[in-house]
Amino acid sequence: MDMISETHPAYLRLHHQGDLARRAQAAVARLSACDLCPHACFIDRTKGDAGALAAGTICRTGRHARVASVGPGFAEERVLVGDAGSGDIVFAWCNMRCVYCENADISMQGRGDILTARALADAMLDLQQAGCPNINLVGPSHVVAQILEALVLAVEDGLTVPLIHNSGGYDSVEALRMLDGVVDIYTPDAKYTDDGTARRCSRVRDYVAVNRAAIAEMVRQVGHLRLDPVTGMARRGVLLRHLVLPGDTGGVQAALEEARTLGGPGMTVAILDTYHPAHHADRVPGMAASIDPAIVADARAYANGLGLEVVGLDR
Repeated sequence: MDMISETHPAYLRLHHQGDLARRAQAAVARLSACDLCPHACFIDRTKGDAGALAAGTICRTGRHARVASVGPGFAEERVLVGDAGSGDIVFAWCNMRCVYCENADISMQGRGDILTARALADAMLDLQQAGCPNINLVGPSHVVAQILEALVLAVEDGLTVPLIHNSGGYDSVEALRMLDGVVDIYTPDAKYTDDGTARRCSRVRDYVAVNRAAIAEMVRQVGHLRLDPVTGMARRGVLLRHLVLPGDTGGVQAALEEARTLGGPGMTVAILDTYHPAHHADRVPGMAASIDPAIVADARAYANGLGLEVVGLDR
């Protein structure tokens, strides 16, 4: 991780140029035949009431985002959390269907409240006011348009902290390009290195290619993770995560090799040992088991050998 001296988030420049508002308008327009995630459902998400479910879409999200929670979070890596906690905005619904999801009531049952652009902007500003060092957009892949729309309002009212795009790694490159110059920090998952496993465990057929292309685009935009030299907090860059699954189902060493290929030496990775069987994990053979700590330890050593920068969660 490099140390940098930038003190202003990327989106301020776009806002001053008027490009942020134009990006938001363009993204919202695409909701009428939505193709803003890899599923490309082409469903009109603007129909019906503001809080209506978007029938036919994978994400079930209509015109406005549904948000499960807003508040300081302490479950991320130390370089994101700081003393005050990352400014978590956890979006409901998802564009994946992970059988072991710990938050299935949020991601698959939609627990949360509809927030208009104004309300979402106010949530960002409230987190900044609470001292959070960033806005951590958790599960944002299906609400890129809504985030951009809210961000315009938040910046007009004084938002100045970095944005984190914290996704499951199933992101559209085209949607990510709308976030070029907007997002400061990307923290994607690299869940699987085999599409068959992705189909069984997350109900997506093309995860590997989509994930690889998305990570490459993120690296192109923001590069390696860099820290503020004064605070030690992340200011810009990519932090790639891999959750070790039972029996190493996700293929951690192959995921690390791919991270090295996409990001080069110095790429920051988090190898997570936090898996526990949840939701419908027992419906997939082997997924109701616990993980082997030796696999995690070996993976971290392997990552170091590849020249990757390994970080851990803030515990």
